[in-house]
Amino acid sequence: MTLENIALTGRVLGVLLYAPPESVDGQQLLATLSESEWVKEWPYGDAEQLQTAAALIASGIEDEQEESLAEAYQRLFVGPDTLPAPLWGSVYLDKENVLFGNSTLRLRRWLRSNGIDAQHDRNEPEDHIGTLLMMVAWLAEEHQGGLVEQLLTKHLLPWAPRYLELLQANAQHPFYQGLAQLAQLTLSAWAAECSAEVETLDLHF
Repeated sequence: MTLENIALTGRVLGVLLYAPPESVDGQQLLATLSESEWVKEWPYGDAEQLQTAAALIASGIEDEQEESLAEAYQRLFVGPDTLPAPLWGSVYLDKENVLFGNSTLRLRRWLRSNGIDAQHDRNEPEDHIGTLLMMVAWLAEEHQGGLVEQLLTKHLLPWAPRYLELLQANAQHPFYQGLAQLAQLTLSAWAAECSAEVETLDLHF
C-alpha cells in the first residue's frame, strides 16, 4: 500500500465530494484540474481511462453547461430535492436507509477506539463520503497504514462503489461524471492494494 499516493488522491477526491466548488479549496483544485498535466501525476488507472475522466472533468469546468457547477453541486449534494446518490454510508448499509444508522455508530466506535476525531464543519454523520476520503488521506499522511486499511475495508469500500455508480449515472453534468469515474478507478486500486479483503455487507440502496 503506497500511503503517499493514497494521501494525495484521497485528499483531492475528498475535497471535491465535500466542499462546494466555489469554496477556497474547491477553486484551487478546479484550477489544477482544468489543466491536463495532472493526469500524468495520478497514480491509478490506465492512460485511456484517465483521459476519459479528465476530458469530462475539464469540459465541466471550462465549457458552458446548461447547469452551472454550483447548481449541479446543490442538486447532487445538498437538495432540497431527494439526492439521487446519497453521500452517507448508512443509507446503503442500514435496512431503513437512515442517517446516523447502526453502521454510522459502528464507525463512530471504531474512531473512538483509535483516538480519531472526525473533524468536519457541518452537522452531519461521520460516514459522509467526502469526510471518509479526507480521513483516509489524513491517516495516510500520518503513516498509519494499518488504520488506513481498516477504514477502507470495514467502513468505506463496502458501500462507496455503489455510491459512485449512482453518482455517475445521475450526475447529468460532465464534471461530476468524470469525478465519479476518477474515484471509481482510484478506490478500485485501493481495494486491490489492501492485504485484507473488503468486508461484504448487504446493500439496501
